[in-house]
Amino acid sequence: QVQLVESGGGLVQAGGSLRLSCAASGRTFSSYNMGWFRQAPGKEREFVAGISWSGGSTYVTDAVKGRFTVSRDNDKNTLYLQINSLKGEDRAGYYCGAKPLRSDGYDYWGQGTQVTASS
Repeated sequence: QVQLVESGGGLVQAGGSLRLSCAASGRTFSSYNMGWFRQAPGKEREFVAGISWSGGSTYVTDAVKGRFTVSRDNDKNTLYLQINSLKGEDRAGYYCGAKPLRSDGYDYWGQGTQVTASS
């Protein structure tokens, strides 16, 4: 299995940028497709971005397209989410998830990192 630890969240002025990281340990990081999710207060967790095991394929939802970029460094066992042009509605806990290559779902999760945009 893999252990995931997110970092990089914080209070950022609206319109600003930040980069979230998800450090993986345990089983080989490249054995997993990875994703970023977020959960705002009172709302369900939602998928925002995904990346294939090699990094060769990425996807972001329409809600964040053009502002969020997902990437990974398999040599550093780390997943990233670059957030630009931060909006108030981006305020949420952000979680990374790991999906084994032959699995339909995300089996492993980090504890989350909080992102807040100030006006």
